[in-house]
Amino acid sequence: MTHLLIIYHSRTGGARQMAEAAYSAAAAEGAVRLLRAEEAGVEDVLAAAGYLFAAPENLGSLSGAMKEFFDRCYYPVLGQIEGRAYAQMICAGSDGTGAARQLTRIATGWRLKEVQEALIVNTRAQTAEAILAEKHLSTAALAPCRELGAALGAGLALGVF
Repeated sequence: MTHLLIIYHSRTGGARQMAEAAYSAAAAEGAVRLLRAEEAGVEDVLAAAGYLFAAPENLGSLSGAMKEFFDRCYYPVLGQIEGRAYAQMICAGSDGTGAARQLTRIATGWRLKEVQEALIVNTRAQTAEAILAEKHLSTAALAPCRELGAALGAGLALGVF
C-alpha cells in the first residue's frame, strides 16, 4: 500500500487531461494507478495509500459518474482508510466550488487528510456548444495538475503523507 490512486471522470476531456497530467508527473516520483471512476472499486480504494480525484463540475455538483463511484465505495471502505492523503481537481466552466465542496464533504466522512486545497481549472465554457464541446486544456492550465501529481507521488513515496 504505497501507491497513489488517481480516479477521474470526464465527459468532454478536461478532467481526463488533468488526471493524465497528474499521472505522468506522479509516475516519475513513485507508484501510481489511473482509473476511470466507472472502473474503480472498493479493492482499488483499499489498496491505495493516497488519492487524487479529478472530475468536472456539472450543474454546480460533482459529475454523476464520480458521485456514483463514491456511492458504490463509500460504506464498504468507511473506517478503513482514515488518515490517508487526498487532493482533488475540478474542471469547471465557471466556478467549480460546488463540486469541490461536495467532494470535500465525502472525503471528510472518510476521514481523509486533505494535502492541498481543491485545484479548479476554469474553462470558461458558458454556452451549450462550449459546455458540450471536447476540451483542449493548455499547457499552462495543466501545469498545476502536473505539480500536484508530482507532489502527491513524491510525498507518498517518501512517507511524508
